[in-house]
Amino acid sequence: MAYDEGVAERLRELFADHPGVTEKKMFGGMAFMYCGHILVGIIGESLMARVGPDEYAAALSRTFVREMDFTGKPMKGYVYVDPAGFESDADLKIWVDRCLDFNASLPAK
Repeated sequence: MAYDEGVAERLRELFADHPGVTEKKMFGGMAFMYCGHILVGIIGESLMARVGPDEYAAALSRTFVREMDFTGKPMKGYVYVDPAGFESDADLKIWVDRCLDFNASLPAK
């Protein structure tokens, strides 16, 4: 599965101030990692956001968001955001900030 390179470039711009963010091809798309943990990714045109278990229900209540069911069963703490949910740079930054907040709670690998 391919991923949207335009979204990848937008994410790279947002992570310019986060030198520890790395990229890794996975899930048939692209994942951005921070401190050894998945932060966000791109699967096709959708954003994969790791919001964590505490923010999972709130994230799912938002428009253009659905369960991440990559393996056929939902992965709690991860959601897919359709392109309309991060169309503006401000909306994309909101998702990235949510993921950075959760990532900060994880132990470094």
